[in-house]
Amino acid sequence: MLDIVRSTTMHVRLLSFGPLRSSLPEGGAVRELPEGALVDDLLSGLTADGTLSLEMLKSAAIAVNQEYAKRDHALSDGDEVAILPPVSGGMDEMQPETKAPTIFLTHDPIDVKSVSAGLVAGADGAAVIFDGVVRDNTRGRKTLYLDYEAYAEMALKQMHLLREEAIEHYGARDVAIAHRLGRIGIGESSVIIAVASAHRAQAFAACRFVIDTLKKTVPIWKREQFADGAVWADGEPFPEEIAGAS
Repeated sequence: MLDIVRSTTMHVRLLSFGPLRSSLPEGGAVRELPEGALVDDLLSGLTADGTLSLEMLKSAAIAVNQEYAKRDHALSDGDEVAILPPVSGGMDEMQPETKAPTIFLTHDPIDVKSVSAGLVAGADGAAVIFDGVVRDNTRGRKTLYLDYEAYAEMALKQMHLLREEAIEHYGARDVAIAHRLGRIGIGESSVIIAVASAHRAQAFAACRFVIDTLKKTVPIWKREQFADGAVWADGEPFPEEIAGAS
């Protein structure tokens, strides 16, 4: 009778984005780990071999299979692990199947009508729209254009969660969210959020919640091209509950 030899190792796919993207090969990397390894074991290995520094990880969050995860999360063979620098939010157009009127990422120009069309219903007494527009300067430096990139699949999931929370906790009846990716010129829209509800207070509160939270939790990064150089925009710190790398 032959003995069955079980593998004691596993492989995970490693991704990163924005200002950390250059730390890994284009398209990511595959890492071999002992069976049962934790996120913490993976991160320790990455700092030990010089792939990432402790300073890089200090403000990062970790996602496993497109869900935020803590250091004590147990990894499995075939997992996709993303190391995410603080987001600065914002492939081709991606629109998953959904009842939401518009929850999407696109490289094409977006406008208020394309996002809010069909949003308002007979029971609504208010519609609030936020239109984030690229300005021509940042902290006194002349801006030429912005480049946005995203961990697209996870970004869409997070955008849907924002819609659900705005409806459940802020009294919105419906919410539409669109974020543009790629190069965006001065005066063009980078993100549009539309909220419909029975009353204006609910619509304003829900819209404010969505844009403020999107800029902290949806994995979209912004590179600013100035007349005298380019930088990745500093993102806001991740909320404590998802800051898995610290």
